[in-house]
Amino acid sequence: MNKRVPLFDIEIDALRRDETIDLLLNWMREPTGTARYVVTPNVNHVVKLQKHTAFREAYRHASLVIADGNPIIWASRLVGQPLPERVPGSDIAPMLLEAANTTGGTRVFLLGAGPGVADRAARLIHETWPNVRVVGVYSPPFGFETNSAENEKIVAMINDAGADLLVVGLGAPKQELWTYRNRDRLRVPVTLCVGAVIDFLAGEKTRAPKWIQFFAMEWLHRMLSEPRRLTRRYARDAIVFPRLVFREWRRRHKRGGLYEVK
Repeated sequence: MNKRVPLFDIEIDALRRDETIDLLLNWMREPTGTARYVVTPNVNHVVKLQKHTAFREAYRHASLVIADGNPIIWASRLVGQPLPERVPGSDIAPMLLEAANTTGGTRVFLLGAGPGVADRAARLIHETWPNVRVVGVYSPPFGFETNSAENEKIVAMINDAGADLLVVGLGAPKQELWTYRNRDRLRVPVTLCVGAVIDFLAGEKTRAPKWIQFFAMEWLHRMLSEPRRLTRRYARDAIVFPRLVFREWRRRHKRGGLYEVK
């Protein structure tokens, strides 16, 4: 049973990184056939969730909600509902592959990123973690999520591959919505909705240096790496998010504490 913190109209699992890895490993090895998916809220997710009903629904059905952004952690402490630490998807994916590699291996399917990127990620995964098998990769075409035939093909491809772990890198909210809509048909124990992780694994994009991560400035590194795509988004989020934090602070006495959930 995990403790969940109610924050920004969603519930976030109060887990540390090592606890998250242990839980995911157990889920990947359960013989029950239960398919679970993981979402990783950051500031941009929280802002989108306020007006995107389908996105909130996808979050509501997620088996695990782990705080990706440092501002989420700071906000949780400010309103008196502290989360233990940041658990970014960009760290969880390689940490999970490392743990699986040392405890018997696993089978992985990579869905997303640009053409050829997932293939490069697969090669590097095999070199880095020899006990991890990438059993399938696919870069879906633009607009695939509205094409029923294409979606049927993707679900069949993933199920036929027999993966234990599905890594979905389609960007938010597309990756969460796609996973939520297909959750009952996917026969994969664990699905990670983790944005640019496939690009990171392939070396297509680089993480911020450790010192930048230490000072919680990874967002600035990303913005400077992709200014045309991210500057407007970060500017909007910087205006909206503090208002949401203030709203949470005002109503904290009306909210419950930690919830016990399965």
